[in-house]
Amino acid sequence: MTEKSKVVKNAVCTFCGCVCDDIELTVAADGKSITRANNACQLGKAWFIEHKVDDYPAAMIDGKEVSVDEAVEEAAQILVNAKFPSIYGLSDTTCEAQRQAVAIADYMNGNIDTTSSVCHGPSGMAFQGVGESTASLGEIKNRADFVLYWGCNPAEAHPRHFERYAVKPKGLHIPNGREDRTIVFVDVRATQSTAISDIFLQTKVGSDFELLWAMRALVRGKKLDDTIEERTGIPLETIKDVVERMKNCQFGVMFFGMGLTMTRGRHFNTGALLALATDLNQFTHFVANPLRGHGNVTGADNVVSWQTGYPFAVNFNRGYPRFNPGEFTATDILANGDTDALMVIASDPASNFSRKAIEHLKKIPVISLDPKPTYTTQAAKVAFTTATYGINVPGTVYRMDNVALGLRPAFESPFKSDEEILTAIKKRICEIKGITKPVAAA
Repeated sequence: MTEKSKVVKNAVCTFCGCVCDDIELTVAADGKSITRANNACQLGKAWFIEHKVDDYPAAMIDGKEVSVDEAVEEAAQILVNAKFPSIYGLSDTTCEAQRQAVAIADYMNGNIDTTSSVCHGPSGMAFQGVGESTASLGEIKNRADFVLYWGCNPAEAHPRHFERYAVKPKGLHIPNGREDRTIVFVDVRATQSTAISDIFLQTKVGSDFELLWAMRALVRGKKLDDTIEERTGIPLETIKDVVERMKNCQFGVMFFGMGLTMTRGRHFNTGALLALATDLNQFTHFVANPLRGHGNVTGADNVVSWQTGYPFAVNFNRGYPRFNPGEFTATDILANGDTDALMVIASDPASNFSRKAIEHLKKIPVISLDPKPTYTTQAAKVAFTTATYGINVPGTVYRMDNVALGLRPAFESPFKSDEEILTAIKKRICEIKGITKPVAAA
């Protein structure tokens, strides 16, 4: 390390929902790259070390480089002139930028949706319908002696989850770490994660709801027959054993992922799991937490909920927020041909939405904000290159357990942040529409 090298301690990694806040970054002497990322997992190291200051145009219209001001004007005109403008993404940017996006949707009487609609959206619906017994990851680390993972693979998706929060760490009431915990996995196949389990329940595809309902029945003292094995693939005695362990633990937690939320049953699956946690609280202390993917997808849900009352798929067409997944979710309004202008923030729907949705996306004016070129930026009429949150941009993000953390950027970017671009677009929209008193979301 040279004398001019800079070290950033307690940096926050925004690659995944673990949002690890103990990273130590070494910035190169030229201040344009990161050479070391101590404590980061392999995914986090790649996130930090492979980030460079690229020589991309700051803004483009129809593929031609323009000034940021020209692009802001074009973006504002597109949104103002649209009959059904829509905003999508938000999960890889700061809460401050997310707030500006909600304000724009409100001003435009438009539509706003986050990437939750294609991952943990069913969880948000279940939370509203069933309620949620939850805890911070710190509390789980210090107290949980029974940990169940359902439909997720943290060893590959959240590599430090085991070591920092739930399996290996020693806690205040878990002095021996892994030895004091019972680890259970429920999944349709073996993964890298299931190798560490004490008990692995390999279920039949699409039988999550049946298995959860059977476990609820046993918790409530109901009798089941052996046909449950035919329906779920799990012997009744094995289910009984797991349920008894859950009832007799000191502090239990169920982590669940997209293997539960985006399979047959969706929000009914999540609702059944949350209801199981509620049932177990008659015997011990039990919580349920979603394993979230993107670095600030939890923040997106929180900000949109705080501003509108709903976590995603929110529509302002009538002048007030309405919530209806399947109608106001981005993939559906695109596939149905409803929206006539789309602003995408830190996401790439052109690479992963349905073919019908992508076909319509390519027919309408798209505004994109992203640090790197993507299929969506290539299809965009207006494309902004933005600074990367957490590496170049400060702000607030939410860990998967709803704990807010402040970012510690490593070095500056020549590009503007998402928040700066969105604030400029919002200001120009207000000028065009003659709005002098900003709404509360502003």
